[in-house]
Amino acid sequence: MRYALLAFCVLVAGCDTVRSTTDRVFGGDKPTEEAEPAVVEEVVEPQPVAVAATGWVGPKTTIAGLGDPTTPGRWLETSLVDTEFTGRVVVPRTGAQAYITLIPASGPAGGGSRLSLDAMRALLLPFDELVELEVYSN
Repeated sequence: MRYALLAFCVLVAGCDTVRSTTDRVFGGDKPTEEAEPAVVEEVVEPQPVAVAATGWVGPKTTIAGLGDPTTPGRWLETSLVDTEFTGRVVVPRTGAQAYITLIPASGPAGGGSRLSLDAMRALLLPFDELVELEVYSN
């Protein structure tokens, strides 16, 4: 076993990667500038995101209660949005948050919202209470 370990150490010591690492650590031969590859920066333009067009900056506040418990998924029906997209909901009282699907609902912008059973579970909310929510478009 000792000889196998010794042979392994000798083989690893001959490896270029190990040698270059030990050279840097122990101050051995420093690589020349020619050996280092040139760094080329590539400029990538940002792509437009669909949410950015329909989203907003900062939170919007709504009061939500339990929606249709037979509809599956993690969603919030609210008049705060015009199109369906994924957003983040935060309960300011507890700090709990979840990413859910925001679904447009008819009614005034200040009207209440309906939260799915799965979303209420994710936010650790009681099913029989109305709760204040902060809604983010990201």
